Amino acid sequence: MLKIVIDATPITPKPSGVGFYIINLISSLEALQKQNNFDLGIVYQPRLNNWLAGNFNFPDSLKHYSQRHLLPLPVRISDLLLAISFNPSLSYFDKYFGFPDILHGTNYSVYPCNNTLKVMNIYDLTFFKYPKYADSVAKTYFKRVKRCLEWTDLIITISQSSKADIIEYLQVDPKRVYVTPLASRYYPDYLSAQTTEELAKQVNYDFSQPYLLFVSTIEPRKNINTIISAFNFLKQQYKIPHQLILIGKKGWSYEPVFAAIENSPWVNQIHHLNYLSDELVALFYSKADVFVYPSYYEGFGLPVLEAMTLGAAVISSNTSSIPEITGDAAILVDPNNPIQLAEAILKVISDSQLRQELINKGKAKAKLFSWERTARETLNAYETII
Repeated sequence: MLKIVIDATPITPKPSGVGFYIINLISSLEALQKQNNFDLGIVYQPRLNNWLAGNFNFPDSLKHYSQRHLLPLPVRISDLLLAISFNPSLSYFDKYFGFPDILHGTNYSVYPCNNTLKVMNIYDLTFFKYPKYADSVAKTYFKRVKRCLEWTDLIITISQSSKADIIEYLQVDPKRVYVTPLASRYYPDYLSAQTTEELAKQVNYDFSQPYLLFVSTIEPRKNINTIISAFNFLKQQYKIPHQLILIGKKGWSYEPVFAAIENSPWVNQIHHLNYLSDELVALFYSKADVFVYPSYYEGFGLPVLEAMTLGAAVISSNTSSIPEITGDAAILVDPNNPIQLAEAILKVISDSQLRQELINKGKAKAKLFSWERTARETLNAYETII
């Protein structure tokens, strides 16, 4: 029986991004074990502060897996070692992973093991193509990725756009790169009418006021200042009745966004909401007049898929992976052009037929993505190297 071990280290108590992908991938693969005749295990490393405190406990969300392996080395140290000093011809790690047939490194690295096939996730190349949009952590990826490529048998990425970037910038054989699309944390009927009513009572917002919505981390790559500029233009020129709601935790270099909010003549109509529960985020998606996402670069663009799943009309960028995720189910604009973004918003909020058409197309497109599909495509990827 094929033995597969997946690195679950990025999973945190409030998973987002990579952690969110991994927890859904593991769960969906677990459901396919019996019918596909493989044995699934996970490996986990402690954070540095836990390691220093002697705390090697697995996160609660991972404790029910029977095949758990602990690598008692803090992530920060192993990341440095992976970038500079490991000799892949020596067997350092095999015993810690239970000698698997396949080891799947899920966060821009994979450990060298002698008799194991190595798979590495590379989600996007922001750190290489657009270093000004990469935070200090992402900027450390390059050396580590280049080193791990020396022993990696297969790269998994999340869009054709990212695959093209990996082939071009890392000079990788196309046959070594496999695409497994992501899926939404939501499904079409995620919110019942009763749940919607109950949730609406929990938030300090009057949903009778229409709004434009953005959901993601507050950071430079997401191009939030362009949203604010477009919003200001629409308020000034067309007196639109809408509010602007920005949902997301502060990432890095977020100060210019909040400065732009403070400097807006409509500062009282721009609302930033920090990390919210999945249910509350879903509520805001489902009631938005428009979901606006003019990101400069995306490996996949998960918020766009979430918005389409929950029935929001989407306006997003015409760059990177976004067009392959949306197809014709969104209006796509130049992220560098706030007036073009404003005109697209005005078009949608002024034309109920167009808005409904985008909603219908978005829901249909979103149905093509599921975590079961992601898991099956991942198994297909493994089969290309067995």
